[in-house]
Amino acid sequence: MATILVIDDTPEVATVLGAFFERAGHQVVRVHSGEDGIEAYHRTRPDLVLLDLQLPDMSGFDVLDRIRADEPVVIMITGHGDIPLAVQALQRGAENFLTKPVDLDHLRFASERGLEKARLRQLARYMRERRGIKGVGALLGTSPAMRELAHQIELLTSSDRTTVLLLGEQGTAKGQMAYAMHAMSDRADKPFIEVTCAGAAEGSLDAELFGDEFGGTREEPVRRLGLAEVADKGALLLDEIAALDLPLQGKLLRLLESQRFRRVGGVEDVSVDVRLVVTSSRDLVEEVQAGRFREDLYYRLSVLPVVLPPLRARAREDIVALIDRMAGELRKQLPHAPAEISDAALDQLLRHSWPGNIRELRNVLERAMIVGRGSQQITAEHLPPDIRRAGGASPARHVPHTLHDVERAHIERTLRAHNENRTRAARELGISRATLINKIKEYQLDPQLLSYAAPEG
Repeated sequence: MATILVIDDTPEVATVLGAFFERAGHQVVRVHSGEDGIEAYHRTRPDLVLLDLQLPDMSGFDVLDRIRADEPVVIMITGHGDIPLAVQALQRGAENFLTKPVDLDHLRFASERGLEKARLRQLARYMRERRGIKGVGALLGTSPAMRELAHQIELLTSSDRTTVLLLGEQGTAKGQMAYAMHAMSDRADKPFIEVTCAGAAEGSLDAELFGDEFGGTREEPVRRLGLAEVADKGALLLDEIAALDLPLQGKLLRLLESQRFRRVGGVEDVSVDVRLVVTSSRDLVEEVQAGRFREDLYYRLSVLPVVLPPLRARAREDIVALIDRMAGELRKQLPHAPAEISDAALDQLLRHSWPGNIRELRNVLERAMIVGRGSQQITAEHLPPDIRRAGGASPARHVPHTLHDVERAHIERTLRAHNENRTRAARELGISRATLINKIKEYQLDPQLLSYAAPEG
């Protein structure tokens, strides 16, 4: 529901315009003078202002000048349909211009565009307000789902020895989150060693992780330390843990349980104090069921798994915060890059589904900053053609729904898509499994969705 302020000196006109918005479920404030309009604007902070050009105490342009600093979305209305006044209104900050008698179809179109512009400006203000925030909050956002996720991460970060399991699609910045958690932990001044499990040559990863008692050449053997030993007192990140072969999984399990291991070719145990952080874009439950991942290792890793949701599942304000943070980072690397993002460009970025997630978003922003170098703003023309095409698609006809209805339907669709598997559904929704169970109860979904089959597949 939006707040609409109607400033018109004719009560009959204000009544008709207000009734139009009230039928759509919006809150309407009606006033009939410029001074009352300015007072009502500062009191209610409306999403959209309908402003008559001719008022009894001042012109609509005077009102516009006195509220323009707050970047309101204003549609001017006048009984004089001359082009010069229309141009002047747009030049002074109005979003649109309508003539009396107001055509309701034109008003519907203009108000829909105006309210969307208001939402974008609110997001832009949100971006500016969040600048300077550091840590997990800067990486995630402030939507309810992200706040819950941030709380979960803070609990893990403060637990010095608990293994961290980060799950999510490729490109969801699992590695960046791992480093942020290390930087906020008590081990921040100790080593943070990253190992990529995917693509490693068979057998080489064992020596890389755990060392080789007789490394070097046959003629000159030399003890080679593994990265688990190098990370002593710090943290060891294993990226794409599902790529580890089964024998290495066994050695990793021993490291987790006893903080001990043996180098390749060694006969003595090596003791370390290392915190293990692992990531996976694969479904580890499916890997266990397929026999490719040890079940005991999976349960040892998944004490409190963190699921980083894909961008398409994140709230708009969280994506806007991400865009702002990335743009700020990129500006430091690209001289003369645009300092801002236009409303139209931001709208198209928010409409895109981002199959490549954060990695794709960063590439698009970097490209736009290079193409728009020397401009004040990133505009829609600076975006790749596929983003512009997706963003320019005509929106579907609006059908009113409450947030309760939308969330219930989305949760039910997600559960059905995963054959009622709550673990996978919770992962896609970006919430914990316990929260999902509570939502199922709250919305009184199909009772069989509450069943506790184990293990889930």
